Amino acid sequence: MIPPRHLRDSPATAGGPLSRRSLLIGGVSLAAAGLGLAACATVEQPAAQPPVPPTGEGAVVPASQPTSRPPAKPTGPSRPRFPSKSAILAEFSGRVPREWGLDVTGVALGSKSRSVALTFDACGGPGGSGFDRALIGSLRRHQVPATLFINKRWAVANPGLLRELAADPLFEIQNHGFHHLPLSASGRNAYGIPGTADLAAAYDEVAASQELLTDLLGHAPKAFRPGTAYYDDVTAAMVSRCGLLPANFSVNADAGATFPAETVAAQLAGVVGGDVVISHFNQPGSGTSGGYAAGLPRMLDRGIRFAHLSRVFSL
Repeated sequence: MIPPRHLRDSPATAGGPLSRRSLLIGGVSLAAAGLGLAACATVEQPAAQPPVPPTGEGAVVPASQPTSRPPAKPTGPSRPRFPSKSAILAEFSGRVPREWGLDVTGVALGSKSRSVALTFDACGGPGGSGFDRALIGSLRRHQVPATLFINKRWAVANPGLLRELAADPLFEIQNHGFHHLPLSASGRNAYGIPGTADLAAAYDEVAASQELLTDLLGHAPKAFRPGTAYYDDVTAAMVSRCGLLPANFSVNADAGATFPAETVAAQLAGVVGGDVVISHFNQPGSGTSGGYAAGLPRMLDRGIRFAHLSRVFSL
């Protein structure tokens, strides 16, 4: 992922992502951060197969009890119109990617909000389909809202847990891709992991997971983050055209669930209003839960306010 400290040397644009900034490593090497991302980036190569938030930004969400029952499905039409693959290919096929990385044109990093958006990925796949119940317990105990980016592989491995989390208004569910691939229009790699081969495959990575999650949740996710968090500028624009926020982050709290608890807590100590924090809730043996157990009370004592990603970006 990006270097683990938040990177801030220019103001946010109104209602939009922070602009690009210089890489301030904050005592942890860029190489280590990259290795941390790769540690949670096992991917499933594509195979042939069929294709109530808080009431206000920073609001305290009432406690809820876990449930194994699925959330109530809406009685009327709920699925927004998603652009067809043919329409996307007709619109974007002539575009040549010029940027590649975590912070490309159109990708949302931090916001101008006074609140912090905590986001947690569940990558799925071999070694990545666990559930950090202690971490989720800390968020519930302190009534801190969080945004969960769910990959198809984790959703399929944990349908009961997904229903439990989706039924809890403390959490919102967003799209983390189908095969957990970097989102490339030209087959580029990230951390040695092959990205989507072309624009058609990039569309499938977003749309197939969107369809699956919409069917499971009864409503459509509003944001997308690819496996490894890498985009090019063409795929970022495609995600926006599909009606989703191309989301990333301004603070890397756990480096793919590789940081020890004390380092996670130190990362959280530097978080300020407007930051979007990335961590992982699919690695119960990592230092992430311990870091949040120590860091969340300190953040609350500093007066940090928290809100869902959809709230800080007005999705």
